[in-house]
Amino acid sequence: MTTPTAELSRAGVSIWLDDLSRERINSGAFKHLIEDLNVVGVTTNPSIFAAALKQGESYASQVGALSAAGADVDQAVFDITTHDVSQACDLFAEEAERSKGVDGRVSIEVDPRLARDTEGTIAEAKRLHAKVQRTNVLIKIPATVEGLEAISATLAAGISVNVTLIFSLERYRAVINAFMQGLEQAKENGHDLADIHSVASFFVSRVDTEIDSRLDAIGTEEATSLKGKAGLANARLAYQIFEEQFSSERWQVLKDAGAAPQRPLWASTGVKDPDLPDTLYVVGLVAENVVNTMPEKTLDATADHGVVERDTITGTYEESNEILNRLDALGVSYTEVVDQLETEGLDKFVASWAELLETVQSALDAAKE
Repeated sequence: MTTPTAELSRAGVSIWLDDLSRERINSGAFKHLIEDLNVVGVTTNPSIFAAALKQGESYASQVGALSAAGADVDQAVFDITTHDVSQACDLFAEEAERSKGVDGRVSIEVDPRLARDTEGTIAEAKRLHAKVQRTNVLIKIPATVEGLEAISATLAAGISVNVTLIFSLERYRAVINAFMQGLEQAKENGHDLADIHSVASFFVSRVDTEIDSRLDAIGTEEATSLKGKAGLANARLAYQIFEEQFSSERWQVLKDAGAAPQRPLWASTGVKDPDLPDTLYVVGLVAENVVNTMPEKTLDATADHGVVERDTITGTYEESNEILNRLDALGVSYTEVVDQLETEGLDKFVASWAELLETVQSALDAAKE
């Protein structure tokens, strides 16, 4: 008997879990996710690690050893998070081999305090990659203006990248350019392009959260009718760009050299507005060659009652453009919204990192007592 998650997979959507903890790894919980819910990858962020460290005793032994060795908090965070990611990579190694590196991926994020520091990001990406020592790791780099060069340089070094925090269509085009530029440089550097993979994480629900608040402030019938529509429209137009850019002559040269396309990854797919369907950003973004990374709550909802159609993106571009045009006519500035979301997103990343540092420092201090 088929299931919604199996249908998603058949439709070309790779299901990744947006969560990781040592307890989840050690308990064998991933076996159920892989076998029953078609999960083929994992994404992480500082908030996820901070939450994991506050749960159970799974980290006590390593924290105690780090404390005894006199490790500072930054080194402890580095060692703890890379350990978990290495272990998760091993759990997904079979999937990585089966899919030739397309799936079976586990992401780990560069310190977000480096998001405006190109050289610092490049150095940290290489350091993370060297520490994890797994071919199926993805290094997460934010798509800031400063991050674009870092993305290219990291790929040029033969390191696979998850480009995160993308909100705008213009920035997404720049990300694809940075990806292709990185592969062109990697080819010149003698790397096998078949070994380098990338995803572009396009954030969805946060677009609706911000735009819907502006629509509520306007309060007209026209404004109300547009609530809950901008996130899908924006992501669908991103897929249109993906189709265009990865059918170009420039891409064909890289493809002929063995490169795999940088797939769109739908991030922030947990619904924030309780009035919206809880599977909206899953069933509304079905197409070939995409990834949907879901928090467990969204994954469970999809498995329970998601109604999956084969393709809910192709053929929606005119309608999606119309939605953005109508928002503009109401005075909701697309540029202002996406710029604000990037700034807020970075601030949230940095705040989450500070929370992670505080959590680990507290654990190190407790281990000394």
